[in-house]
Amino acid sequence: MRSSSPLTALSANAALLIIDMQNGINRPALGRRNNPDAERNIGFLLDAWRSAGRPIVHVRHISRSPESIFWPGQSGAEFQPRFTPLAGEHVIEKNVPDAFAQTGLERWLHVRGIGQVVIVGVITNNSVEATARSAGNLGFDAIVASDAAFTFDLRDLNGRLWPAEDVHALSLANIAMDYAAVRTTKEIVGAVEPIERRSLI
Repeated sequence: MRSSSPLTALSANAALLIIDMQNGINRPALGRRNNPDAERNIGFLLDAWRSAGRPIVHVRHISRSPESIFWPGQSGAEFQPRFTPLAGEHVIEKNVPDAFAQTGLERWLHVRGIGQVVIVGVITNNSVEATARSAGNLGFDAIVASDAAFTFDLRDLNGRLWPAEDVHALSLANIAMDYAAVRTTKEIVGAVEPIERRSLI
């Protein structure tokens, strides 16, 4: 189990990884979701990182399936306006849930001496969890913001429908076992200390 002690400070160059905040994730066909405040909390973290001049990585899922909400060339694959990258913010594209898989993200972080990452976005039990697992396995000090992520109701292989709240909670428990610390947006924002803005690109 990762440490649950209070978060007092972050590394000066801790990177914020924003996972799959694209238009398609808002499609009603995906079903009922949890945590309606997730976007607000992601916005709080994004604003804190921008104000402090810390590195930001926007992750965009580009699907290989024409039926996907993230198929390239249509609006679902584009970033939501609130989370559109600014000039100088790094963007990576992935084809599987894990943001580290064949994207160059690990190298990008190592080249800049970044050893700590804060992970937010969607969906908790898919891309967020997959990315957190890889971050921990690769030796990064990873933190997942519990209230800056969300997921959807999920039916298991026996046909039972699990509420999004339960899916979210169990996914965070999986993450906290071995891969990343789980913290709230308030804890993380409180640990951000402004640093002199500098290029990390």
